[in-house]
Amino acid sequence: MRLDKYISNATDLSRSQAKRAIKHSLVTIDERIIRDPALKVAANQTVAIEGATIQHAENRYFMLNKPAGVVSVSKDRLHTTALQLVYEHRAEALQIAGRLDIDSTGLLLITDDGGWNHRLTSPRSNCAKLYRVGLMNAIGADYPAVLADGVQLEGEKHRCLPATMQQIDSHHLSLQIAEGKYHQVKRMFAALGNHVVSLHRTQIGAILLDPDLEPGDYRPLTCAEVASIQ
Repeated sequence: MRLDKYISNATDLSRSQAKRAIKHSLVTIDERIIRDPALKVAANQTVAIEGATIQHAENRYFMLNKPAGVVSVSKDRLHTTALQLVYEHRAEALQIAGRLDIDSTGLLLITDDGGWNHRLTSPRSNCAKLYRVGLMNAIGADYPAVLADGVQLEGEKHRCLPATMQQIDSHHLSLQIAEGKYHQVKRMFAALGNHVVSLHRTQIGAILLDPDLEPGDYRPLTCAEVASIQ
Protein backbone atom coordinates (compact mmCIF):
# COMPACT_ATOMS: atom_id res chain seq x y z
CA MET A 1 0.00 0.00 0.00
CA ARG A 2 1.17 3.56 -0.69
CA LEU A 3 2.66 5.22 2.35
CA ASP A 4 0.25 8.17 2.36
CA LYS A 5 -2.75 5.83 2.11
CA TYR A 6 -1.30 3.58 4.83
CA ILE A 7 -1.02 6.55 7.20
CA SER A 8 -4.49 7.87 6.32
CA ASN A 9 -6.06 4.46 6.91
CA ALA A 10 -4.34 4.00 10.27
CA THR A 11 -4.75 7.52 11.70
CA ASP A 12 -7.07 10.52 11.67
CA LEU A 13 -4.89 12.24 9.08
CA SER A 14 -6.25 12.85 5.60
CA ARG A 15 -4.22 11.80 2.56
CA SER A 16 -3.11 15.41 2.02
CA GLN A 17 -2.08 15.76 5.67
CA ALA A 18 -0.18 12.46 5.46
CA LYS A 19 1.66 13.69 2.36
CA ARG A 20 2.56 16.91 4.16
CA ALA A 21 3.97 14.98 7.11
CA ILE A 22 6.01 12.79 4.78
CA LYS A 23 7.41 15.73 2.85
CA HIS A 24 8.40 17.43 6.13
CA SER A 25 10.51 14.37 7.06
CA LEU A 26 8.25 13.42 9.97
CA VAL A 27 7.65 9.84 8.78
CA THR A 28 9.99 6.87 9.04
CA ILE A 29 9.83 3.29 7.82
CA ASP A 30 12.00 0.96 9.89
CA GLU A 31 13.61 4.08 11.44
CA ARG A 32 14.59 5.48 8.03
CA ILE A 33 13.16 8.88 7.05
CA ILE A 34 10.95 8.63 3.98
CA ARG A 35 10.00 11.59 1.78
CA ASP A 36 8.11 9.76 -0.98
CA PRO A 37 4.31 9.49 -0.32
CA ALA A 38 4.00 6.87 -3.09
CA LEU A 39 6.51 4.47 -1.55
CA LYS A 40 4.96 1.03 -1.00
CA VAL A 41 4.78 -0.23 2.60
CA ALA A 42 5.25 -3.95 3.19
CA ALA A 43 3.27 -5.79 5.84
CA ASN A 44 6.36 -6.49 7.96
CA GLN A 45 7.62 -2.89 8.03
CA THR A 46 7.25 -0.43 10.92
CA VAL A 47 5.88 3.02 10.14
CA ALA A 48 6.25 5.89 12.63
CA ILE A 49 5.27 9.57 12.71
CA GLU A 50 7.62 11.71 14.82
CA GLY A 51 8.87 8.54 16.46
CA ALA A 52 5.39 7.18 17.36
CA THR A 53 4.68 3.83 15.72
CA ILE A 54 1.33 3.51 13.97
CA GLN A 55 -0.53 0.28 13.45
CA HIS A 56 -1.88 -0.64 10.05
CA ALA A 57 -5.67 -0.61 10.06
CA GLU A 58 -7.24 -3.92 9.12
CA ASN A 59 -9.79 -4.08 6.34
CA ARG A 60 -13.37 -3.79 7.51
CA TYR A 61 -16.48 -5.66 6.38
CA PHE A 62 -20.09 -4.95 7.40
CA MET A 63 -23.61 -6.06 6.60
CA LEU A 64 -26.41 -3.49 6.69
CA ASN A 65 -30.14 -4.14 6.68
CA LYS A 66 -30.97 -1.38 4.22
CA PRO A 67 -34.32 0.31 4.72
CA ALA A 68 -36.43 1.77 1.92
CA GLY A 69 -35.69 5.38 1.02
CA VAL A 70 -31.92 4.97 1.45
CA VAL A 71 -29.66 5.15 -1.60
CA SER A 72 -26.66 2.89 -2.24
CA VAL A 73 -24.17 5.65 -3.03
CA SER A 74 -21.50 7.43 -1.02
CA LYS A 75 -22.98 10.94 -1.38
CA ASP A 76 -26.42 12.28 -2.25
CA ARG A 77 -27.85 15.75 -1.65
CA LEU A 78 -31.47 14.60 -1.56
CA HIS A 79 -31.52 11.24 0.22
CA THR A 80 -29.90 9.46 3.14
CA THR A 81 -27.09 7.23 1.92
CA ALA A 82 -26.29 3.73 3.15
CA LEU A 83 -22.86 4.91 4.29
CA GLN A 84 -24.47 7.54 6.50
CA LEU A 85 -26.00 4.70 8.52
CA VAL A 86 -22.56 3.21 9.28
CA TYR A 87 -21.00 5.07 12.19
CA GLU A 88 -17.37 4.03 11.93
CA HIS A 89 -13.94 5.65 12.01
CA ARG A 90 -12.75 6.55 8.50
CA ALA A 91 -16.22 6.02 7.08
CA GLU A 92 -15.19 7.93 3.95
CA ALA A 93 -12.96 4.97 3.00
CA LEU A 94 -15.90 2.55 2.92
CA GLN A 95 -17.56 1.44 -0.30
CA ILE A 96 -20.76 -0.40 -1.12
CA ALA A 97 -20.40 -3.91 -2.51
CA GLY A 98 -23.46 -4.64 -4.63
CA ARG A 99 -26.11 -1.95 -4.69
CA LEU A 100 -29.84 -1.95 -3.98
CA ASP A 101 -32.41 0.45 -5.46
CA ILE A 102 -33.76 3.22 -3.26
CA ASP A 103 -37.05 1.38 -2.69
CA SER A 104 -35.44 -2.07 -2.25
CA THR A 105 -34.51 -3.36 1.19
CA GLY A 106 -32.35 -5.96 2.88
CA LEU A 107 -28.79 -7.20 2.76
CA LEU A 108 -26.18 -4.65 1.73
CA LEU A 109 -22.46 -5.35 2.12
CA ILE A 110 -19.99 -2.55 2.88
CA THR A 111 -16.19 -2.71 2.98
CA ASP A 112 -12.95 -0.80 2.47
CA ASP A 113 -11.34 -3.80 0.79
CA GLY A 114 -11.44 -3.06 -2.94
CA GLY A 115 -10.22 -6.51 -3.95
CA TRP A 116 -12.92 -8.23 -1.89
CA ASN A 117 -15.53 -5.90 -3.37
CA HIS A 118 -14.36 -6.77 -6.89
CA ARG A 119 -14.49 -10.52 -6.21
CA LEU A 120 -18.02 -10.13 -4.88
CA THR A 121 -19.39 -8.02 -7.72
CA SER A 122 -17.43 -9.30 -10.72
CA PRO A 123 -19.70 -10.82 -13.40
CA ARG A 124 -17.39 -13.84 -13.41
CA SER A 125 -17.93 -14.56 -9.71
CA ASN A 126 -21.35 -16.21 -10.20
CA CYS A 127 -22.11 -15.13 -6.64
CA ALA A 128 -25.77 -16.08 -6.13
CA LYS A 129 -28.18 -13.56 -4.64
CA LEU A 130 -31.49 -14.41 -3.02
CA TYR A 131 -34.47 -12.04 -3.00
CA ARG A 132 -38.00 -12.05 -1.65
CA VAL A 133 -40.16 -10.53 -4.38
CA GLY A 134 -43.68 -9.11 -4.22
CA LEU A 135 -45.56 -8.71 -7.53
CA MET A 136 -48.49 -6.53 -8.55
CA ASN A 137 -50.14 -9.35 -10.51
CA ALA A 138 -50.45 -13.03 -9.68
CA ILE A 139 -47.53 -15.32 -10.45
CA GLY A 140 -47.91 -17.05 -13.81
CA ALA A 141 -47.77 -20.82 -14.05
CA ASP A 142 -45.01 -20.50 -16.65
CA TYR A 143 -42.71 -18.33 -14.48
CA PRO A 144 -40.48 -21.13 -13.12
CA ALA A 145 -39.74 -22.50 -16.59
CA VAL A 146 -39.21 -19.07 -18.18
CA LEU A 147 -36.86 -17.97 -15.39
CA ALA A 148 -34.92 -21.22 -15.58
CA ASP A 149 -34.51 -20.76 -19.33
CA GLY A 150 -33.10 -17.24 -18.90
CA VAL A 151 -35.18 -14.09 -19.38
CA GLN A 152 -34.42 -11.81 -22.32
CA LEU A 153 -34.22 -8.24 -21.02
CA GLU A 154 -35.02 -5.26 -23.21
CA GLY A 155 -31.85 -3.67 -24.53
CA GLU A 156 -29.63 -6.64 -23.61
CA LYS A 157 -27.82 -8.74 -26.20
CA HIS A 158 -27.79 -11.95 -24.13
CA ARG A 159 -30.40 -13.61 -21.99
CA CYS A 160 -30.04 -13.57 -18.23
CA LEU A 161 -28.41 -16.57 -16.65
CA PRO A 162 -30.89 -19.20 -15.42
CA ALA A 163 -32.74 -18.17 -12.25
CA THR A 164 -34.73 -20.28 -9.82
CA MET A 165 -37.85 -19.35 -7.89
CA GLN A 166 -39.92 -20.77 -5.08
CA GLN A 167 -43.51 -19.57 -4.87
CA ILE A 168 -44.61 -18.32 -1.44
CA ASP A 169 -48.19 -17.35 -2.29
CA SER A 170 -50.10 -15.98 -5.27
CA HIS A 171 -48.10 -12.72 -5.39
CA HIS A 172 -44.85 -13.48 -3.52
CA LEU A 173 -41.83 -15.65 -4.33
CA SER A 174 -38.18 -16.14 -3.49
CA LEU A 175 -35.83 -15.68 -6.43
CA GLN A 176 -32.18 -16.70 -6.81
CA ILE A 177 -30.06 -15.08 -9.51
CA ALA A 178 -26.34 -15.23 -10.24
CA GLU A 179 -25.91 -11.81 -11.86
CA GLY A 180 -26.22 -8.16 -10.93
CA LYS A 181 -27.47 -6.36 -14.02
CA TYR A 182 -28.96 -2.89 -13.65
CA HIS A 183 -32.43 -3.20 -12.03
CA GLN A 184 -32.29 -6.85 -13.06
CA VAL A 185 -35.09 -8.34 -10.96
CA LYS A 186 -37.54 -5.56 -11.82
CA ARG A 187 -36.66 -5.80 -15.50
CA MET A 188 -37.03 -9.59 -15.48
CA PHE A 189 -40.59 -9.45 -14.23
CA ALA A 190 -41.39 -6.50 -16.49
CA ALA A 191 -40.37 -8.80 -19.37
CA LEU A 192 -42.91 -11.29 -18.03
CA GLY A 193 -45.63 -8.62 -18.05
CA ASN A 194 -45.63 -8.06 -14.31
CA HIS A 195 -44.45 -5.34 -11.91
CA VAL A 196 -42.31 -5.67 -8.78
CA VAL A 197 -43.88 -3.86 -5.81
CA SER A 198 -41.45 -5.05 -3.13
CA LEU A 199 -37.90 -6.37 -3.29
CA HIS A 200 -35.94 -7.59 -0.26
CA ARG A 201 -32.48 -9.17 -0.53
CA THR A 202 -31.80 -11.89 2.02
CA GLN A 203 -28.56 -13.51 0.88
CA ILE A 204 -25.39 -12.92 -1.15
CA GLY A 205 -23.29 -16.04 -1.71
CA ALA A 206 -23.06 -17.76 1.67
CA ILE A 207 -23.76 -14.51 3.59
CA LEU A 208 -27.29 -14.34 5.00
CA LEU A 209 -28.95 -11.22 6.33
CA ASP A 210 -28.83 -11.40 10.13
CA PRO A 211 -32.45 -11.73 11.34
CA ASP A 212 -31.54 -9.74 14.47
CA LEU A 213 -30.74 -6.62 12.43
CA GLU A 214 -33.57 -4.11 12.34
CA PRO A 215 -33.87 -1.91 9.23
CA GLY A 216 -31.03 0.61 9.36
CA ASP A 217 -28.87 -1.51 11.70
CA TYR A 218 -25.53 -3.06 10.77
CA ARG A 219 -22.86 -5.36 12.18
CA PRO A 220 -19.34 -6.51 11.22
CA LEU A 221 -19.10 -9.66 9.14
CA THR A 222 -17.65 -12.72 10.83
CA CYS A 223 -14.32 -14.12 9.64
CA ALA A 224 -16.17 -17.03 8.04
CA GLU A 225 -18.51 -14.66 6.16
CA VAL A 226 -15.57 -12.63 4.85
CA ALA A 227 -13.68 -15.77 3.80
CA SER A 228 -16.74 -17.11 1.94
CA ILE A 229 -16.18 -14.57 -0.84
CA GLN A 230 -13.31 -16.11 -2.82
